[in-house]
Amino acid sequence: MRSSMGSWDNARFGTVNQTNRYANPMERAYFDHAATTPLEPRVLEAMVPALQYGWGNPSGIYREAQYAAGLLDQARDDIAGVLECSASEVVLTSGGTESDNLAIRGAALARQAAGRHLITQATEHHAVLHVMEQLEHEGFELTVLGADGEGFVEPDDVASVVRDDTTVVSIMLANNEIGALQPVGEIARAVKARNRRTIVHTDAVQAAGAVDIRPDVLGVDLMSLTAHKIYGPKGAGALYVRRRTPLQPLQLGGGQEEERRAGTESVAQAVGLAKALQLAEQERLQRTGHTSDLRNRLWRELNERVHPIRLNGPSDWSRRLANNLNVSFPGVEGESILLQLDLEGFAASSGSACSTGSTEPSHVLTAIGLDPDTAHSTLRLSLGQSNTEEQIDGIARTIEEITARLRALSPV
Repeated sequence: MRSSMGSWDNARFGTVNQTNRYANPMERAYFDHAATTPLEPRVLEAMVPALQYGWGNPSGIYREAQYAAGLLDQARDDIAGVLECSASEVVLTSGGTESDNLAIRGAALARQAAGRHLITQATEHHAVLHVMEQLEHEGFELTVLGADGEGFVEPDDVASVVRDDTTVVSIMLANNEIGALQPVGEIARAVKARNRRTIVHTDAVQAAGAVDIRPDVLGVDLMSLTAHKIYGPKGAGALYVRRRTPLQPLQLGGGQEEERRAGTESVAQAVGLAKALQLAEQERLQRTGHTSDLRNRLWRELNERVHPIRLNGPSDWSRRLANNLNVSFPGVEGESILLQLDLEGFAASSGSACSTGSTEPSHVLTAIGLDPDTAHSTLRLSLGQSNTEEQIDGIARTIEEITARLRALSPV
């Protein structure tokens, strides 16, 4: 199936070897934008001068270094402009995982004299859960809140477990598997009302380009971002750090990033992140409108064609990421559907790309009440700017055919 890429058809993937089914993604329909996105041509265009001429070390004093430093400063200013914060509050990182680790571990260690109690929720990304669990092994106390059947946690429930020694609360803004948009602004206000010194962090990796991520609107002290979820390069991320928020660095060496993250900065990656974030915000309404229309069409088609079927996550579309559809097909292994979809020219996933290869059911799906068998029968279909109505109809028909075939073969 050949996809129509619309305004994205000027992307270049090089010489295609037609004998390699992995060689030409342009001829396939891509439904895994929550895992990663293709590099937007305008982002690549912005990065080229930095790659060609911004190779100097930004910490130097000679002309090549200062040219690189100028590009880096401009990228930081551009990111701060989107967030409506000070450039000094932007720490450049290698991506969302590092940003989450630096935020949680850095803040917890910096504030441990005031307390060693941490709070998060069960549906967080593993980049949050695993660092919280590691801190627990090191003597911190951890409270992990559950979620309701659609993946939400109530602000009052979070505030109710805040104590005098609670130093860090981390609640994800947009869930990467089921698309739940948590009321982080309300949560932050409720937490601060109980303990104004508690540091509030949010993982906004999936939220950028989808909802308002301005830290002052959300009321958060720390916020994690990455580029490759918004058509930017992999290996580029940022951590917003509100002024005067204590943060212990995890990487030691040089004094880069105002001594919060040592290491020579990747100028081109920072430029790519800045451009991707600017475009994501400027085109937010157009992008979310496009993907929500397609998402709604896909759900209608699947709901009419395939039975039984289960929608996972928020049923109220206004409380869900515009490009997210998470559905279970009871009695059918999700991995079997994915493999056959791949052969038919469709790329999709069963959940977080960071958990690919795990035999355990999704921790997000079990946290909202799914039994392991139903969780294993799940697909996450996440849409993007390249998707078309033709592709929506095509994947719905194909899933109908695959599930019917697999159910007919099932001994159950």
